[in-house]
Amino acid sequence: MNETVRFLDQTGARPGTMDLWPAIVIPKETIDAEVERLASLPRPANGRRRSIIAHPRAQSGNGLAAGIQVALDVLLPGERTVPYRQNSTQVNFVIRGRGHSIVGGKRFEVNLYDVWNTPSMHIYWHGNDSKDIQVRLTYSNAALLELMNIHYVEENPPPIEPVKHEEQSEEDKRRRVSPYGTIKLDEEGASLMPYEVLINPPAVESKALHWPWEQVKHHLDKLQALGKDYIGRRLYMLYNPMTGRTNGCTPSFFATMTIRPPKIVDRPHRHTSAAINYYFHGTGRSTVDGEVLEWKAGDLMLSAPGWAVHNHASYDDFVYELTVQDQPLNIAMESLLWQESLKLPLAVLGVQEGFGTNRAVG
Repeated sequence: MNETVRFLDQTGARPGTMDLWPAIVIPKETIDAEVERLASLPRPANGRRRSIIAHPRAQSGNGLAAGIQVALDVLLPGERTVPYRQNSTQVNFVIRGRGHSIVGGKRFEVNLYDVWNTPSMHIYWHGNDSKDIQVRLTYSNAALLELMNIHYVEENPPPIEPVKHEEQSEEDKRRRVSPYGTIKLDEEGASLMPYEVLINPPAVESKALHWPWEQVKHHLDKLQALGKDYIGRRLYMLYNPMTGRTNGCTPSFFATMTIRPPKIVDRPHRHTSAAINYYFHGTGRSTVDGEVLEWKAGDLMLSAPGWAVHNHASYDDFVYELTVQDQPLNIAMESLLWQESLKLPLAVLGVQEGFGTNRAVG
């Protein structure tokens, strides 16, 4: 390797500004045309009819946002993909048809607007046992992993052999524990931890979970009762308990289902996490960094490209939307700046106290 490391002199340099990607709407008509194109192709050997929906500014990772990759996946009646396994995690969403998915040996019967997750390194495949075409949006952190050059993907991986939990000898148990343990250096918490912990951190089981739209809608529709004066968003997070305090559907993303009654206008706000909306009922507009963009059912939108001020408004009908946002990742990185109202100071969510709403108590 003959390349030379560079020293970039920053002496006295002032902080730069964020180069935000512009918000963008991918219209239903454009998505439908790509679905028809994919459906017209001969079936590939791996069964995967897929297009990545990449932002014009995307380079490494081909994300619709810098850290969020979105794929359009199509299966014709009777088709199925081959098994896959990768170290990225996924949020899966049916936008047309139905079918089934096998994730880590668990079978989900999936219908229109259902959501389910695919944990890291779980073997999975998708099938369409219906008489209609199946179309899915697949959101993953592959964009970030590809930028880091660590996205590991296997096609037709070997089956996972069940782990044999043989009783460990006392000698094996001692090898897993340092004789010195964790050494506390002060009362604030600064500590020293040994190598034995580095290579065997506490494990948290990561399960594939399913959020059927029929059940979600039953609870979501009740949020209409919050009334027109409510200043929060009428939504539910599709929560995966393994993500703990970061409130994720996966360790990288939250997924929320939102209902917007007619003629509701959000307060302008901003956050460093990026958000992508798919609208599947109703019409409205969003103002992002001063630009007004209109949308309708079937449109996909990069609606919050990082720290841009934005708000959303519904027109004359109810709006339903799925939002995928990399908030959990930013909470874990301690980088989630959030300003719920431009009249309030920003907060580092997950570290500082956040915000409230005007929801009535009782």
